[in-house]
Amino acid sequence: MEDVSLRWIFTLALAVALSCGPVAAQQATDDIAPELTTDLSARSADPGVRAAQHAKAQGRAMRAANWMISAAHPEAVRAGADILRQGGTAADAMVSVQAVLGLVEPQSSGLGGGGFLLYFDAALGEVFSLDGRETAPMDATPRLFQNATGEPLGFFDAVVGGLSVGVPGTPALMRGAHDRWGRLPWARLLAPAIDLGEDGFAVSARLAAMVAADADRLAVHADTAAYFLPGGAPIGEGDRLTNTAYAETLRTLAEKGVSSFYDGKIGRDITRAVQNAKRPGLLSEWDLRNYTIKERAPVCVDVSQHAICGMGPPSSGGIAVAQILGMLAEVAHATEDNSDVGHLIRLGNISRLVFADRGRYVADSDYHPVPVEGLLDATYLTDRAGSVLDDRALEEVAPGKPVFDHSLNMADHVGRSLPSTTHISIVDQYGNALSLTSSIENAFGSRVMAGGFLLNNQLTDFSFRAHRDGVAIANRVEPGKRPRSSMAPTIVLRKGKPVLVIGSPGGSRIIGYVAEAVWRYLNGMDLQKAVSLPHAINRFGTYDIERGSAAEGIAAALNERGFPTNITDLNSGLHAVAITPEGLIGAADPRREGVAYGE
Repeated sequence: MEDVSLRWIFTLALAVALSCGPVAAQQATDDIAPELTTDLSARSADPGVRAAQHAKAQGRAMRAANWMISAAHPEAVRAGADILRQGGTAADAMVSVQAVLGLVEPQSSGLGGGGFLLYFDAALGEVFSLDGRETAPMDATPRLFQNATGEPLGFFDAVVGGLSVGVPGTPALMRGAHDRWGRLPWARLLAPAIDLGEDGFAVSARLAAMVAADADRLAVHADTAAYFLPGGAPIGEGDRLTNTAYAETLRTLAEKGVSSFYDGKIGRDITRAVQNAKRPGLLSEWDLRNYTIKERAPVCVDVSQHAICGMGPPSSGGIAVAQILGMLAEVAHATEDNSDVGHLIRLGNISRLVFADRGRYVADSDYHPVPVEGLLDATYLTDRAGSVLDDRALEEVAPGKPVFDHSLNMADHVGRSLPSTTHISIVDQYGNALSLTSSIENAFGSRVMAGGFLLNNQLTDFSFRAHRDGVAIANRVEPGKRPRSSMAPTIVLRKGKPVLVIGSPGGSRIIGYVAEAVWRYLNGMDLQKAVSLPHAINRFGTYDIERGSAAEGIAAALNERGFPTNITDLNSGLHAVAITPEGLIGAADPRREGVAYGE
């Protein structure tokens, strides 16, 4: 990719390929944001982290020689930095960061959710991936989110309450990573979050704004309302918020291990909360006792002298990012139209093609065979890319026909994907690299609390319909199944060594944000600029253009070429660490309150 023109790189600053969401025509106008878009920052008590926040505000990346962490809240970064200073690994630091994020950024992730983790083990020179995705209760059926007449429930009718709650995977994922790659004692890693829960933390402007915007739903369940709406009023910016119940949950995990979460009082409290919630759920103690994380083969694809490694099914992230970057590489020099608009047309069409493949083929591979190799085959990507060289929007977009060792006839997904998510990127002093994206799905998840933390609504990532015109949908609800995800933790390698660790939250646009930033950086752009520049996202045929940005100026030209446009907030939360011969570079998205810090 090194010889891509400056004009092409400039175009990429405005454009992004697909972040794969469910394939359903009615979602083309889906305007429900998973989280508010803000650039509000929580002030850190750590002088070094404050300096990093100042650098971010000035548009400068953070540089360091030994280790680097980029995550979604300064308190979490401070906790992780303390662990790395003590000689901890990237896995050790992740445990502390995630535990704190569950407290200070509860709308996005936590013990009640799940996630996907990529880890580069420097000693072995290999990338590993762990699947900590939630699972459906064993009593769930394909009609879980349908009414008595078989019609899909409204989205928030399905979300709010116990029906949407899957078995949480985050605690097992945290412990699984620590067991494999940790050095410091488990209990020490949870101590920062325990102390913060007991002593309290200052509510950030972002959290306060999100609570106020969601107050009606947060008021539905008494425990949730008592925490976020004390006395009936939303918590406000600067309020001192304590969470002794969360601290006690973490203390139990520290003393008794993660088994106490899945087979003990915490688990009983979770099932009780789910079964007694509005729209009672099906989650049982048996479901919790039988949960396990899974080590899966990462999806790694060569693109222009780099290996792009991501998560395989049940996440669509690794496949989709690889498809986008592979097709972009194919079309970069395959046309005489080098205008910005021409590039955007091709990017928009690529995104729609990848979206169509994702909606047809990708689901939990333990339940449904997924043609991963076929979808990433070089000939397949070349053929697909050849259809986007016209100077207008494609009139029709359909899933491709990848080489497949099974004869299957599947229908397209019907549902929504609005995950409220967080991302952590860490490189430690030993050369290990970690990329973790975790989520509770919609902002504040199911709005059901237990043990001081919110429970996910990840089951709404399944298709709300089981069949379409008599043909089965791959991502339908099934007992014990893991719903498909858009999360895209990514590690980019060159000559077997990591050069970029990255990921993002952002609802159905996650994959597009990641693909865009990776492409920009590998084409020579400054890392902070690569995560900060405006977004233009095409998911369903309509181009979403970031409000208040330079990208707005291209909307009229896109309209003329057949793409409707929508000026809107695009709330990515990219967190990235680059490994260079000169040292480590960290960047955090200015659209959220995260920060990159290293020493």
